Amino acid sequence: MQLLQAAVLGVVQGLTEFLPVSSSGHLILVRELLGWELLDDTHWNTLFDLSVHAGTFAGLLAYFWSDVVRLVGAFFTTFRHGVAGVPERRLSWIIVLATIPAALAGVLGEDAIEAHLREAPMLVAVLLIAFGLVLWIAEWRGRRTKELPATGWADGMLIGLGQVLSLAPGVSRSGITMTVGLARGMTRETAARFSFLLSIPIIGGAALYGLHGAVTDLSSLPEGAASIFAVGFLSAAVSGYLCIRFFLRYLQRHAFAPFILYRIAVGGFLLMWFGLLRG
Repeated sequence: MQLLQAAVLGVVQGLTEFLPVSSSGHLILVRELLGWELLDDTHWNTLFDLSVHAGTFAGLLAYFWSDVVRLVGAFFTTFRHGVAGVPERRLSWIIVLATIPAALAGVLGEDAIEAHLREAPMLVAVLLIAFGLVLWIAEWRGRRTKELPATGWADGMLIGLGQVLSLAPGVSRSGITMTVGLARGMTRETAARFSFLLSIPIIGGAALYGLHGAVTDLSSLPEGAASIFAVGFLSAAVSGYLCIRFFLRYLQRHAFAPFILYRIAVGGFLLMWFGLLRG
């Protein structure tokens, strides 16, 4: 049963990490609603969450591998030839600079996030609705003409600042970055593609930062925990890869409307559910 739960949570992470619906929020809510705790100790459950985040990073890196190689090469080329005149060189630096705000906020605010936000299902519900409405406004008002090569410095910094808000479960990292991208005039696909490229250093860095202290704990893993971590990692990696592939194709012809309605519906249901439980 634990392996099945690990697989389900991995798929939940893989799908919701890249759709604009909040992965951390969904992991919290699935556990709250179903009463799932894979392991007895909070520490090991936190490491499981890190393992599924690492899985989504693996799926993301697999899908964008050629883009990553090209952008990394363009980044180092700028030290010899500068940034001007080559969109990929500029884009590589924009991604680096846009990563800084969320990275700093994550490191400096980690304790507050864990203490106050991760165990707040009502807050998740409210933020699902609120930022679903913000996404709807951005899509309604956005020009949707800007392609990825035209991404500018202001676009990157504003999207990077918006990404800081995603530290609160229920906001959605992909959702808020796509929202700001649409507000800056990007096409739907461009907003999603930039969001995914920007998530590579964020998701990868967060997974490495969280796991760096866990290496010494491996010798004390509870029985069966290694299998649980492996199943969660693999299911998150495969589902994440397939989700990215589907979503980018979907946005070529369709709007964000189903995801906006989903956020509002789930948020409304959860407000009633937890309201009745606590009433």
